[in-house]
Amino acid sequence: MYLNTIKTFNFSKKNKRRVGRGIGSGLGKTSGKGHKGQKSRSGWKKKIGFEGGQMPLQKRLPKRGFNSSKPLCAEISLFKLNLILEENININILKKYKIITKNIKNVRIFYSKNFFKKVKIFGILVTKKVKLMIEKFGGSIYY
Repeated sequence: MYLNTIKTFNFSKKNKRRVGRGIGSGLGKTSGKGHKGQKSRSGWKKKIGFEGGQMPLQKRLPKRGFNSSKPLCAEISLFKLNLILEENININILKKYKIITKNIKNVRIFYSKNFFKKVKIFGILVTKKVKLMIEKFGGSIYY
C-alpha cells in the first residue's frame, strides 16, 4: 500500500460550506444568518461572557482573594499606651497586647488627655501634640 493509492470513502470527506450561492444551496440570500439584527451584520463578534444584556456571571459572583497593595494602617489613642506594661513600644508589642490586629503594618498615635507614663516609641508615627506629651514625661520617639 502506498500513500498515492489510498482512496477515501465518499462519506468520510465533507465538502466545505459555500454560503450565498443561490436559493438551491439552502444557504443563499441571507447566507444562513437570518433577517436583520446585530448577528446578521458583518464584523459582529460576541464578547466573552456576554449574556444578552443580563448581568454576566463574572460580575454577579462575589470577589475573593483580593489583597490591597496599600499597607493597612491603624490609629490608636495615646491613652492606650497606659495599658502596656513595657517601656519600649513598637508595633509587635502593640500586637502582643492586642491593641492592634495581626495584619496591621503601620500605626499612628493621636492625642488623648489621660497619659501619665514614660515610654520609648520605635517605628510608630505620632502627631506633634503626642510628641510633646511623651517628651514631657521623659520619654522619646525613634523613627
